[in-house]
Amino acid sequence: MRILHTSDLHIGRTLYGRKRYEEFDAFLQWLANTIQEESVEVLIIAGDVFDTSTPSNRAQELYYQFLCRIASSACQHVIVVAGNHDSPSFLEAPRELLKALNVHVVGEASENPSDHVIVLRNSNDTPNLIVCAVPYLRDRDLRVAEAGESIADKQRKIVEGIARTYANVTAAAQQKCAEFNCSIPIVATGHLFTAGGFTADGDGVRDLYVGSLAHVTASIFSESLSYVALGHLHVAQMVNGIQTIRYSGSPLPMGFGEATQQKSVCVVEICSPTAGLSNSTTSYCDSSESHSASKASFFPSTPNNFCPTTSVRTLNVPLFQELVSVRGNWEIIATKLHELVQINSSAWVEIVYDGAEIVGDLSERVSSATKNSSVTVLRILNTRVITNILQRSNEYETLDSIEPRDVFERCLNQSKVPNEQRPELRLAYQEVISSLQQCDSNAE
Repeated sequence: MRILHTSDLHIGRTLYGRKRYEEFDAFLQWLANTIQEESVEVLIIAGDVFDTSTPSNRAQELYYQFLCRIASSACQHVIVVAGNHDSPSFLEAPRELLKALNVHVVGEASENPSDHVIVLRNSNDTPNLIVCAVPYLRDRDLRVAEAGESIADKQRKIVEGIARTYANVTAAAQQKCAEFNCSIPIVATGHLFTAGGFTADGDGVRDLYVGSLAHVTASIFSESLSYVALGHLHVAQMVNGIQTIRYSGSPLPMGFGEATQQKSVCVVEICSPTAGLSNSTTSYCDSSESHSASKASFFPSTPNNFCPTTSVRTLNVPLFQELVSVRGNWEIIATKLHELVQINSSAWVEIVYDGAEIVGDLSERVSSATKNSSVTVLRILNTRVITNILQRSNEYETLDSIEPRDVFERCLNQSKVPNEQRPELRLAYQEVISSLQQCDSNAE
């Protein structure tokens, strides 16, 4: 059985206002081709399919075109679970229709653990994989709020709720194995933050529970699981160094903080010690031989002492759009921009000026340096100007705590804009803000 694990597609995400549909389209085409070339039988998307709960029409089009393409390939099943960015109801809306394409969607947590147990069958209609399809678990799925609770109490209940959910769903999967009177590999999905996990600056990973991150440990995942496909963290990583519990990471850099990361997907192979790799006709239910177990407690409730082995490798995702972050004084910035222009780069660039000299015409300098080139500067951050603008009235004042209009007024004051020019600038600023607020999120 060969599985491809990915997550955190965030289809529809923009970068400082720049739409990225061409990138998402290129990745999904690459993924479909890879699934065909690698003879992948099961695709798992572990949450955050879309970037928002109300994805645009174009984002939806890319998603459904991809699923239709996979349905006509050698891939037999697709498992999709919701992440914290997804709308569970939106993702599940076409669930019954997608079942006809062997696409299994789980958006919301169910009180019945069996609802999360999906039995996948091969071309001979023999069950050969069980998936514990657990989506992002929301606060209401995990605990009952009580008066007088401390933050520590809430966090403890959340972690206990997550552990309880996985224990119950795994037990239901093992019970299903017992009903089949055979040993079938079990894999699980998840969209959460595990203890020790690491992130990148600007990756957009949101807090999940009670305003902070409830970190769970690898111990919540039963040893009876052949593989755990996780989502939420954008950096590809193993959990506690365990090969079979992994975050695939986001396939595209979500921000400039991820610009230097090599993105990848995970290819998981589960097979018996005597079976050939990726043999979809292999039936674990027909096995009467006793095989050596890689985990002592694998399938303790099943009749056979059988344990499939799991191997994991990563496939690098091509870079579809170069992102470059340049930080330093003007000399460093100018040199890097010149290098990009000279090689005819089409990179999207972030400029972070932190030099000692106050440069009031930074935007003009950058524009001049990249004129008539394919380099696109998406963001210019002049830390010196911001520091001067934010003359904090108290130690707790930050940029996030100030209203946008107040920031604009401080910019006018700092730049010493004449009073007679301010009314027109304020009106133009208000028109920009109004257009953003009235934007149709479901339109391309």
